[in-house]
Amino acid sequence: MTAGIALHHRIDGPDGAPVLVLGPSLGTDLHLFDAQVAALADRYRIVRYDLPGHGESPTPDGPYTMRGLADSVVALLDRLGIDRAHHAGVSIGGAIAQQLTLDHPNRVISLTAVASAARFADPDTWPQRAATVREQGTEAMVAGRPGTWFVESFAGTDDAERLLAMLRATRDEGYAGCCEAIATYDVRDRLGGIGVPVLAIAGTEDPATPPEMVRLIADGAADGRFETVADSAHLLNAEKPGQVNALLVEHLASVGAIRS
Repeated sequence: MTAGIALHHRIDGPDGAPVLVLGPSLGTDLHLFDAQVAALADRYRIVRYDLPGHGESPTPDGPYTMRGLADSVVALLDRLGIDRAHHAGVSIGGAIAQQLTLDHPNRVISLTAVASAARFADPDTWPQRAATVREQGTEAMVAGRPGTWFVESFAGTDDAERLLAMLRATRDEGYAGCCEAIATYDVRDRLGGIGVPVLAIAGTEDPATPPEMVRLIADGAADGRFETVADSAHLLNAEKPGQVNALLVEHLASVGAIRS
């Protein structure tokens, strides 16, 4: 089960600074956020984690659920002695952040959802993807990532190859289990219960979580803001780190001003 799993993590930034938790996407690891750490670790204490079966996190037995994944992040913060934090995530990482904000509102200062959703498209297809990966491995997903994870002009770059290497290194069961968590995830009717400032960011060319899907998160929250980043797809924080970092810094700073 995913609840309470000891997620592998990394901490960067000064002691005593506000904490920012970063959750990665399906098929990537915590190094998805290297560009964010480089830009923000001088002013935030950044906690990055690997999903189960991804990076250096263990691969627990299923079933995986978004609530269980969120509870595992809370358990990580408990072990680190962190009470409240800003939470941001890409795709499933953004869904985990939403689930955590709804289930543990006292642990969250702000929420940023990048290329994420309150319910992902075609939920019936996710168990099929899980079955494919269990049978053929995560390599079966690699060919479909250009054009989905990143725009075609980004394909073939060193950064694109680094992202694909993360996918190849992901354990099959970890990937499949997270697919099944996505299949059963739906917080659309709970978005109004999010009581912290929300930033939702979409890539204009993202076919996995197109802008209108991401916008629903901001529109559903009581205090939501929606932004797009041009010429980017699903992993826009890696494709367009300058633009994403600027939006994130502005959001976090504005929340800090409200809270001070």
